[in-house]
Amino acid sequence: MSDADVIIVGAGLAGLAAAAELGDRGKRVILVDQEGEQSLGGQAFWSLGGLFMVDSPEQRRMRIRDSRDLALADWMGSAQFDRPEDYWPRRWAESFIDFAAGEMRPWLHEMGLRWFPIVGWAERGGSFAPGHGNSVPRFHITWGTGPGVLEHFIRRVRAHADRGLVSFRFRHRVSGITMRNGAADGVSGEILAPDAVLRGATSNRDVAGDFELHAASVMVTSGGIGGNFDLVRKSWPRERLGEPPAQMIAGVPAHVDGRMVAITQAAGGRVINGDRMWHYTEGVRNWDPIWPAHGIRILPGPSSMWFDATGERLPAPCMPGFDTLSTLKEIRKRGHEHSWFILTQAIIEKEFALSGSEQNPDLTSKRWREVLKSRLGKGATAAVEAFKSKGEDFVVADDLATLVAGMNRLAPEVPLDLGRIRMQVEARDSQIANRFAKDAQITAINGARAYLGDRLIRTARPHRILDPKNGPLIAVKLHILTRKTLGGLETNLDSQLLGSDGGIVPGLFAAGEVAGFGGGGYHGYNALEGSFLGGCIFSGRNAGRSKAVA
Repeated sequence: MSDADVIIVGAGLAGLAAAAELGDRGKRVILVDQEGEQSLGGQAFWSLGGLFMVDSPEQRRMRIRDSRDLALADWMGSAQFDRPEDYWPRRWAESFIDFAAGEMRPWLHEMGLRWFPIVGWAERGGSFAPGHGNSVPRFHITWGTGPGVLEHFIRRVRAHADRGLVSFRFRHRVSGITMRNGAADGVSGEILAPDAVLRGATSNRDVAGDFELHAASVMVTSGGIGGNFDLVRKSWPRERLGEPPAQMIAGVPAHVDGRMVAITQAAGGRVINGDRMWHYTEGVRNWDPIWPAHGIRILPGPSSMWFDATGERLPAPCMPGFDTLSTLKEIRKRGHEHSWFILTQAIIEKEFALSGSEQNPDLTSKRWREVLKSRLGKGATAAVEAFKSKGEDFVVADDLATLVAGMNRLAPEVPLDLGRIRMQVEARDSQIANRFAKDAQITAINGARAYLGDRLIRTARPHRILDPKNGPLIAVKLHILTRKTLGGLETNLDSQLLGSDGGIVPGLFAAGEVAGFGGGGYHGYNALEGSFLGGCIFSGRNAGRSKAVA
């Protein structure tokens, strides 16, 4: 006997999007999640709310000319699909670009979402035109950040719950997908003891009972592996990125543990592109942590000087905001686990943002007065200033000698040479007054300031690092921060799981990060940003609308 038409495992953004669409179709849905109700929405709650959209009104108002064809060319140049198993990821990528350039914004706008008027320029590339990177700004920050994205899907799902179509099973941990006659017919697992822990903090795993639920369709939307360092290291692409770091910090809570991947494989699903992953190189340890090894990503403008652990400047395209995985590869190739920013107070005030809803209370609050006060007032945002004064990875000094001495106190195992760093900073500074500068980063800064959005809020006026008028000097020790899984469970465009023989696993579906945001890896090797939340929305919606759902 069935308990519902569909069981969804994972109550994050992809699961909510799927449940909302299934409820619209009159389907009876059970949402199962190992966390409590306070964690409804999952990792999306902590996000900045950035969405990859193409040829939007926001872009046009900022004089950005974008198109579906340009976005597709950028995506394919970044994805670099090169494997036979990339058939479905490529199809999903093409479908997502059609969505991002077409129905996405009007559909979300009708639902109630709104966006900050200045479009961000993430992952600029910095190499050749056919390669990785966004040719134009496409990062649309949702008004209200991650919670502002979630609220509209939660509202839709709760409306269906009021009608008796959706029910929740919080603190239910799935340990198996039950099969009958070769088809999925439900899930089984453990009921975990209640836990009033705050959202994002580690909840208990005390077992209070068992459960079993049955439905004609089972949908897995359980997220990635970024909170499980062991799985990250196991999947790490050593041939491309070298050995995984012994020390990392986590950009996601501990419950992002990847346990449903193996459980779904045991039911017949196939994982492809498991070695493709997305980790940031600008991570800092949170001075006020919520989850274990809690890290925050700095969203930098283009002006900070970037040095490896030994004090050697990183080469282009390893510049702030340009090419995440090339920078990760370069750092790991050099054999160390941290790197350094050196910058000025003038740069931190204009260019430093921190990823996450909790680090951007002005945008999260949806209050324009707070945004204007925070973004246009004197000094950096309160969150950035708090990290500068309280964060263990920040050094502030009035002169370079004192700064380097502080950096050596933070990382004595890899001592820095003051003379070598001074020479590189002075060489960079010598190019500032030269409008024909040959320094790639100076050229990039000038290019960034040609965009109105960057000139207004994201790129400092070019200046010499060692000019005291722009001080004090600041150094930031940067760590590798785990975040997203780019590969995952292989699905067709109906969101049906595919097995090792390429055939459909009847009754089994997947969406969101566990499915590589669609098809088992629709990003390919690289992400263009804004495509993580967008991928959860798109693949969840697609799964909820799938005609294959019984």
